[in-house]
Amino acid sequence: MLFAEQARQDAHAGRGARIGWSLFAFAIIGALGLSFIPSPYVLERPGPVFDTLGEVTVGDDDVPLISIPGEKTYPTAGSLDMLTVNVVGNRDERPSWLEVVGAWADPSEAVVPLDAVYPEGESIEQSNEQSAVDMQNSQKDAIAASLGELGYELDATLSIAGFSPESPAEGALEADDVIVSVNGESPADVADLRAIIAENGTSSAATVVVRRGDSEVTQEVTPVLAEGDGSAPILGIAVAAEYDFPFEVKIQLENVGGPSAGMMFALGIIDKLTPGELNGGSQVAGTGTITADGVVGPIGGIRQKLYGARDAGAAYFLAPEANCDQVVGHVPDGLRVFSVETLDDAMAALDAISRGAGQDDLPTCTG
Repeated sequence: MLFAEQARQDAHAGRGARIGWSLFAFAIIGALGLSFIPSPYVLERPGPVFDTLGEVTVGDDDVPLISIPGEKTYPTAGSLDMLTVNVVGNRDERPSWLEVVGAWADPSEAVVPLDAVYPEGESIEQSNEQSAVDMQNSQKDAIAASLGELGYELDATLSIAGFSPESPAEGALEADDVIVSVNGESPADVADLRAIIAENGTSSAATVVVRRGDSEVTQEVTPVLAEGDGSAPILGIAVAAEYDFPFEVKIQLENVGGPSAGMMFALGIIDKLTPGELNGGSQVAGTGTITADGVVGPIGGIRQKLYGARDAGAAYFLAPEANCDQVVGHVPDGLRVFSVETLDDAMAALDAISRGAGQDDLPTCTG
């Protein structure tokens, strides 16, 4: 009987082992399947970090990210880091479900619906072109904001660089048209133009006056809602801004698009054009769009940029106040975040960091 009982136990153990190995095999097969099945998402991860006071590689050469030839500049120390976000995936190559599951488990990554990054009907090339235009405008607005902060008066010219798919303005407006006014208001910069269009809304046409060659042309264009963002009326145009600057400011940065580095560009320019060190020699990171009059706006991927700043060694982070709801609860250990609404706010934060005093009085992102 002892032998029979032992045999029964051995048989039961054998069945359990077979079931265990079967479940393990199914798990492996399932994981392999998930690694090949594309998802309807893209992933956002911390991208490269660039010091606006330092150098970058352009071609085969290391050059200053910001240079101001012909003007007196001053030594800087520490860093003023701008952050980027890497987007993994597009309409042609989507991340697998296995990658999505891994990103959900990583606090430094985000899983974003594909349509939110690459709207239906917009090609990757069109998205990249718009991102490049946004970067160019960001740099120009940053130069304008920094020089305005230093007391220079500037004039801006806004022109149409292109049209989005199914743009309500295409046909009425043309590439290279210079925008004179919208609803009787002359926009000071791209952000001002967007605010005028947003105020108009989508229920009525906006009156757009442009200069085309030697003539002024008036057209009625009804804004539509931006794809993926129902709160933003747009005319469906890409706008290029040109300013009459008193001297040349060169910003050199390859393969980076979007408008989110504007504030850090502006701070880097001011630091180079003024005596002393804005950051007191500390490593400070930050992000935010900038308008020509110094208003700091929200950006995407704030959580990834917080982790990117931490990983690069920054001790302080300047975040747009409009992004604070995405900052709370996602600040990595060792990073202190201050919220800013204007370039003046950012300058005040850097002053407190430089002095090592007054930081407790600065606004922060709170729940």
